[in-house]
Amino acid sequence: MRYPILLAVLWGGLSACTPTTDAAFSAVISPVETEVEVTRGMGPPDADPDACYGREITPAVIETVTEQVMIQPPQISAMGAVREPGVFVTETQQRIVQDRRELWFETPCQADSDPEFIASLQRALAARGQYRGPINGVMDTRTRRAIRAYQAPQGLDSAILSLAAARQLGLAIWDPALAAGGGDGG
Repeated sequence: MRYPILLAVLWGGLSACTPTTDAAFSAVISPVETEVEVTRGMGPPDADPDACYGREITPAVIETVTEQVMIQPPQISAMGAVREPGVFVTETQQRIVQDRRELWFETPCQADSDPEFIASLQRALAARGQYRGPINGVMDTRTRRAIRAYQAPQGLDSAILSLAAARQLGLAIWDPALAAGGGDGG
């Protein structure tokens, strides 16, 4: 007889919960996302002043190790009985497993601000099965996740659209002179 009452209490308590919004739900399950930063002319040391760059920062990975260290061994009698137990202290150490990394890459300058470009990006990602949201020309969380999902298998785990990915998606013109190492990019 206890179980129906318990189920009723649980059901009543759960039914009082309000449904979460997409934004609230995505904030809980999203991976660590760094602040999106796209700058014109600022970038790596050899940055083209007319180009735009995205920067992806991966924080350092730190491991904490806690262990018990014996500072005094136990005192044992001739008969093998423990007269005094050993003395231990807890030591905690942190060490860097992976250093912080900063990656700069070229990105289309209009990628974050032009609604027409963003709508074209959303259509291109939807055609490849990466984007399942509305084509609204807004650089929102869904669009950034789709960008990350598209670029990650190619080695760039970033929510900032790279110029290389924009070219693959047909959103940026491929310049053979730049590909050959010549030209000024203008």
